Amino acid sequence: TQREGNKKGLLIALIITAGIMVLEFVGGLFTNSLALLSDSGHMLSDTSSLALSLVAIWFANRAASAKKTYGYYRFEILAALFNGVALFVIAGFIIYEAYQRVLEPQSVASGSMMLIATVGLLANLISAWSLMRQGDVKGNVNLRSAYLHVLGDALGSIGAIVAGFLMMLFGWYIADPIISVVVSVLILKSAWGVLAHSVHILMEGSPEGVDHSEIKNLLENIEGVKDVHDLHIWTITSGLDSLSCH
Repeated sequence: TQREGNKKGLLIALIITAGIMVLEFVGGLFTNSLALLSDSGHMLSDTSSLALSLVAIWFANRAASAKKTYGYYRFEILAALFNGVALFVIAGFIIYEAYQRVLEPQSVASGSMMLIATVGLLANLISAWSLMRQGDVKGNVNLRSAYLHVLGDALGSIGAIVAGFLMMLFGWYIADPIISVVVSVLILKSAWGVLAHSVHILMEGSPEGVDHSEIKNLLENIEGVKDVHDLHIWTITSGLDSLSCH
């Protein structure tokens, strides 16, 4: 099933991300690279987020009860919301650290930094491919948030490679914090989309592409129906919409 595919894709991405997180953290300390350290910090958030997304899918599979009449589907949306907030926090921390380094640029072992970042980039691309191949990154907001985390890691690795190249050729050590800020802004842009969509669902907004007036007209055209009022259309979780009216 699609949900099983989502779980498999997340598990593969989790294992790869956790391994690269350790590699980039140790590599960042060794090379004194903020770009690598910030990316490893982002990966720490991602490892937690991917694990949370897996737990969310497990919760969503639990049956409904008398107290939880819709089941635990909303846990997936809560996980996506948490992931979006986590991305904002991580990006803010990276920008702050980058500002400190702009004031006081530090030397970086650019060659080793580029090598480690290249390994990280390849691993991130494999993780992203796994999520796209196994899971529903377009239709499931929880999985999409995890996918964006992985893409953010890939951007971080690309940024580290570019920064390392500039430092190696021109000695521009300020490139390290500048690239980190650029990557952080791209991460924030993606995080905002996930955050806004999650809040829209939790506020029980109408599903995207659904015309409230058109639905009302269709219902009123049913034989025997005189009037439709108190029409509510909302999303329980990604791919599961609901409707009620009188």
